[in-house]
Amino acid sequence: MLSVTAQSQERESDIPKLVVGITIDQLRTDYIDMMQHLFGTGGFNRLMTEGAVYENVNYGYGDITRASSVATIYTGTYPSTHSITSNTRFNQDKKEASPILSDKNQLGNFTSEALSPRKISVSTITDELKSATSGEAKIYSIAPTSEVAIISAGHAANSAFWLNEENGKWASSTYYKEVPVFVTEHNIKNGLDTRIEKTVWSPMLPLSEYNGLPYNQPEFAFKYFFDGDDKYKNLKLSALVNSEVTTIACSILEKGRLGKGSVPDMLNVGYYAGNYKEQNVRDYGVEIQDTYLRLDKEIETLLQTIDNTVGLDNAFIFIVSTGYSNFEARPYGLYGVPTGQFYPRKATALLNYYLMAMYGHEEWVIGYHDKEIYLNRELIKKKELNLEEFVVNSAEFLSQMEGVQDALTSYQILHGDIVAVAPQRRRYNRQYSGDIVLEIKPGWEINYEEEDKKNEYVQYNAVPTPLIFIGENVTPQRVSTPIDATAVAPTVCRAIRIRAPSASKSYPLILNYKTETK
Repeated sequence: MLSVTAQSQERESDIPKLVVGITIDQLRTDYIDMMQHLFGTGGFNRLMTEGAVYENVNYGYGDITRASSVATIYTGTYPSTHSITSNTRFNQDKKEASPILSDKNQLGNFTSEALSPRKISVSTITDELKSATSGEAKIYSIAPTSEVAIISAGHAANSAFWLNEENGKWASSTYYKEVPVFVTEHNIKNGLDTRIEKTVWSPMLPLSEYNGLPYNQPEFAFKYFFDGDDKYKNLKLSALVNSEVTTIACSILEKGRLGKGSVPDMLNVGYYAGNYKEQNVRDYGVEIQDTYLRLDKEIETLLQTIDNTVGLDNAFIFIVSTGYSNFEARPYGLYGVPTGQFYPRKATALLNYYLMAMYGHEEWVIGYHDKEIYLNRELIKKKELNLEEFVVNSAEFLSQMEGVQDALTSYQILHGDIVAVAPQRRRYNRQYSGDIVLEIKPGWEINYEEEDKKNEYVQYNAVPTPLIFIGENVTPQRVSTPIDATAVAPTVCRAIRIRAPSASKSYPLILNYKTETK
């Protein structure tokens, strides 16, 4: 029988010295399974063998984006509560979209971007760790994009870094008070801008070995150079960005001395596993396979560095996908499948003409953003019109447009049958979302008409996306039953003995099924 003191010491020794959160943009469980024979033993195969693997993570809402999914992972709640509904947010005063994390009160380090985590309206895993350790925990985040880096860092991290698309440097925000010397030295002496002209992406393996994806037999090898105005942006949408991330992540582990103190530290790492330049997988099948192969090597390197610096038995690691995929276009029309194009600009113009005919010659529609219509509420109020009736009439007109499956009003989403509108309610934020939410018919293409914005192909089928935990007290298992993404945060917090984030929605998952007699 252990004494109370001994039991207390044992519980403390079970707390990991280091927590590592790895979010991988567009990672797919089915792709991991199909390419498993191509991987080595130290990356994905090690995770699948030694970890608790959940094959299907359900985010619980539609139109998942990189920013909204990472916010859900780190807060344990939905966009309706954490306020990060998309990568961008529509500004009704300026009638245009801007980055979701924009903050004019901050400056950038190695960037002109003004960003901060202040738009996240609840606490995150990292915030709770800082609070629980009275500020002692060291917390760093590194990712290709600002959204992943800042959201995973939360409000209280030491630093967050992302790759600047304009100069190839690792950038940060003055919101965070620490910029490690070794990151600045890397930017100056070995930044991507010093190497980009010699950077080439070509297959790692002979072309015949890329046999992981069915219906996609490669005929030609690829070779990409990175030049022109979009060179850094294109590299961020390639397999090569992940080695850039690993380099800084390993530097932080080694030179930042994470996991060496009396309280747990945390490192958040973002990787990319989407198609090259977000093109369709039918034409870029070798590229996506090469991306997974290279990512496998990066994960192996990161795990080895954790083992060398802290020891994997002293670490708790979670790996989770952002839960969506940029679906490729399908030539449905060739096979008689119903399809078509929906034009947002045309739809909003037609709606405004309809409303002018009913209510007078005014600008009744402010704009369209992420399948949401924003109406001129100030004008509606000024004209003393019934807002609910106005919105219902607008939605009814929109629902009759070709390509529109449904048009839901804010009133329906917020006050309707909770079961019927649950996915929309979880994504809809009362303060920032539009007055009408459109559902476009599956198989249709949203044609944005702007030269700098890619068209969107509408699919409603679920993407199999994984969640993996690995650590000393994690029992290896594989679970095919879908689990909610909101369970990630409370599970991580339970593993390090801190409270879950302030708006956490789920109970923690049970990871340790070992039974030992004391």
